[in-house]
Amino acid sequence: MMAMLVGWTGAAWADGDPAAGKTVFEGECAPCHSLDKATQLAGPSLIGVVGRKSGALDEYDYSMAMLGADKTWDAGTLDAYLTNPQAIVPGTKMPYPGLASAVARQNLITYLATVHE
Repeated sequence: MMAMLVGWTGAAWADGDPAAGKTVFEGECAPCHSLDKATQLAGPSLIGVVGRKSGALDEYDYSMAMLGADKTWDAGTLDAYLTNPQAIVPGTKMPYPGLASAVARQNLITYLATVHE
């Protein structure tokens, strides 16, 4: 699975550290997102998010902006979204200002690619 991330963007996403990414998830994402498909918090579950279409979980009440975003969450779109969510999906209800560190984003995306249903 990790090798697939490289092909998605041409970047060395497989070089991310999933253990460091788990730490980023726990500090930045876990307050609003679970890793259990049945558990929706303020944001949707992120289990299996890599490769999923935006607004695709029936269990979550997405904003109209996210429902109409027509994104596939791969390494590139996740990196852009995590950098500045409002710029990538204007009107999203996610109030997160963005994750400035490219290394932290790389680690987080690498970690998210390892968590599946």
